[in-house]
Amino acid sequence: MIFRRLAAFLLALICLCRPSPAQALDYPPPLSFSNAQLSRRDFSGQTLQVAEFSNANLEFTNFADADLRGAIFSASVLTKANFHGVDLTNAMVDRVNLNGVDLSDAVLVETILLQSIFNNTNIAGADFTDAMLDGAQVKELCAKASGVNSKTGVSTRDSLGCR
Repeated sequence: MIFRRLAAFLLALICLCRPSPAQALDYPPPLSFSNAQLSRRDFSGQTLQVAEFSNANLEFTNFADADLRGAIFSASVLTKANFHGVDLTNAMVDRVNLNGVDLSDAVLVETILLQSIFNNTNIAGADFTDAMLDGAQVKELCAKASGVNSKTGVSTRDSLGCR
C-alpha cells in the first residue's frame, strides 16, 4: 500500500515538473557564433532569433531580410555588412563599428545601439522607434535620415525624434 502511494506521488511529481512538448518548443536554444570568423558569409533570409554574434568578425556578411529579433552583436566587426530589410527588434548592437553597413529598411525597434559608430551607414527607411542611442548618435543619424520603413510605415526621421 505504501509502495503504491509512493509510486503515485513520484509519478505525479514527475508529470508536474516536466514541461509539456508545447512548452519545450516555445524557446529553441539560441545559436552561438561568438568569437567566430564569419566574414563574407550569407545569412540572408534566415531566421536567427536570439542568435549570439558577440565579438565576431562579420565583415561583408549578408543578413538581408533575416529575422534577427533579440540577436546579440555586441563588440562585433560589421564593416560593410548587408542588413537591408532585417528585423533587429530587441537586439543588442552595442559597441559595433557599422562603417559602410546597409541598414536600409531595417526594423531596429527597441534595439540597443549605444556606443556604435555609423560612418557611411545607409539608414534610408530604417525604423529606430524606442531604440537606445547616444545623443551624438541621434544627431549624426538625423543629418542623413530619410525614407519610410516598408514594414512598419514609420519614417526614419520620426523614429529618431529628429526636429
